[in-house]
Amino acid sequence: MMNVATDVGARSKVSSVFQQAAAAGLAICRTWAFSDGGSGSLQALDFVVSEARKNNVRLILSFVNNYNDYGGRRQYVQWAKAAGSQANSDDDFYTDPTVKTYYKNHVTKVVTRINTITKIAYKDDPTIMAWELMNEPRCQADYSGKTVNTWVQEMAPFVKTLDTNHLLEVGMEGFYGDSMPERKQVNPGYQVGTDFITNHLVPEIDFATIHAYSDAWLPGKGEADQIQFMDQWMSNHAQDSKTILKKPLVLSEFGLSSRDSGYTLDERNTYINDVYNLVDKLAKNGEMSGSMVWQLMAEGMDAYHDGYEIVLSDAPSTAKVIASESHSLNALGVTDGVGTDSTTVQRGRMNMDVGVGKRSNGSGPWKNKPRRGLNGRA
Repeated sequence: MMNVATDVGARSKVSSVFQQAAAAGLAICRTWAFSDGGSGSLQALDFVVSEARKNNVRLILSFVNNYNDYGGRRQYVQWAKAAGSQANSDDDFYTDPTVKTYYKNHVTKVVTRINTITKIAYKDDPTIMAWELMNEPRCQADYSGKTVNTWVQEMAPFVKTLDTNHLLEVGMEGFYGDSMPERKQVNPGYQVGTDFITNHLVPEIDFATIHAYSDAWLPGKGEADQIQFMDQWMSNHAQDSKTILKKPLVLSEFGLSSRDSGYTLDERNTYINDVYNLVDKLAKNGEMSGSMVWQLMAEGMDAYHDGYEIVLSDAPSTAKVIASESHSLNALGVTDGVGTDSTTVQRGRMNMDVGVGKRSNGSGPWKNKPRRGLNGRA
């Protein structure tokens, strides 16, 4: 969204995403607060925040990308090398002192920024529901999850020194690591250098997240096998979040790609609805607090399409599925969400009435507020 909003002439597309999402009952948007070395600007992010506010949508803002899109870890390492650092690989992002200083500088710049449109400091703005340390952190140099965990243990308290008003999450996909070897069998056949348990046990992390792309993670498998995987993936994380982490859990990315072999719109609608049914089952038991489908876009955003894009105005049947789930979750006191990359929207529910994310004095607009949301990038 931030990247799209950089072009003043394209800002109507950002507005359209929020309007369509709100019309479908979605109330939380996860999007990027970075454009490392790119054309995006914080003035553009100001517009995204102001439009979210107009449409009563709350935001989850991510500070950096694991991947190279819009800069990411690699850009930080390149900057550090140019400044004389010994950083070499992308994984040095987590350990190199210069890189970590650059990251903290960016976080500080965003969190303490005063929006040029609303005149509200980001750290004081109730439009922002939560911060995200990184989109899908991974580390090939250490599959145990310990390197990433050390980084989270440093960065999570740092964010909280700047802002005690808002919730904070890591941005995890949910892969299990060495802390629970018996859970590794739940992973889709590999590890990515994170540990769902230890990474989320960091005290300053307020809620847990998982992502799920069964079509990409289980290539060649049919819908029945994919839904079975989703059931196991979500159920195990829900159980661990409730009993071990004692924190809310959000399915903050999932979807079905139109680039999959044999794809049809009906197949996607059925898949999304099946996942929603799993979410509903867990939510009714108090084991899941939200879900976000990847990703909602507006018309004319073809350059950002990745196969998972959903343009509600072009797919009324999908809009109906999403709206129905939104209303269902609202009835449970949970909220729906959307996600956007450029302008991506994910569907989901969020109920943060567990006492996390409130002001340090225990008051304010972040306390005990069920929230619906959307998830988006760009």
